Amino acid sequence: MQFRFKQFTINQNHCAMKVGTDGVLLGGWATPLSSGTDDDAIHILDVGTGTGLIAIMMSQRFSNAVIDAIDIDEETVEEAKSNAVLSPFGARINVYLCPIQKYNPDKTYDLIVCNPPFFKNSLHCPDRKRTNARHSDSLPLIDLMRHALRMMSSNGIISIILPYEMRADADTAAIFAGLFPAEVCPIKTSPRKSPKRVLLSYTRQPIDFEQQPEIIIGDDTYEKLTSEFYLK
Repeated sequence: MQFRFKQFTINQNHCAMKVGTDGVLLGGWATPLSSGTDDDAIHILDVGTGTGLIAIMMSQRFSNAVIDAIDIDEETVEEAKSNAVLSPFGARINVYLCPIQKYNPDKTYDLIVCNPPFFKNSLHCPDRKRTNARHSDSLPLIDLMRHALRMMSSNGIISIILPYEMRADADTAAIFAGLFPAEVCPIKTSPRKSPKRVLLSYTRQPIDFEQQPEIIIGDDTYEKLTSEFYLK
């Protein structure tokens, strides 16, 4: 099973969570506070990389970035590695089998991205891989925020995407961890509907908070975020 983008193809035979709009939105939206220079590469961490989609999108968008990606499923990690190697950007992507709770890099990160599992208090799927990918048991928001803070550079930022109703949960986890809200961008599927998703960013140091205009799937902002990736 493949999903083709303009500059790369994602194979997703072994990953429980397939390519979806959430990952593409986060991959097109998340941005470090500093873009760095050719002599000063930016370092990006993709937590729960899955197919490797967001890591590859980051490497396409930021030519001077080095991307590390982690996941807890062995087959998923191997597939993400393969997707990275087969892309034009594989030389700058490293994929590791490791939960964030045990990940101890020899660097700090300017940007951490995560499309986290978010189902809580619901029935678990018999498929262990799909359960890990969908349920927050393996990565509670407070764990994500605490370990993100541990690995952030002084001007680091973490960007995530969640169901809109979980924004307050994310804000609470971030504040308890010691992070500061930086950006929020609601996502709607149509103008008349309530937001379905929300893009959120948090920083190590306080900065001016930015409430961004909502994105409606298919509108000009959405097209701008995704035009360098989707074939159509």
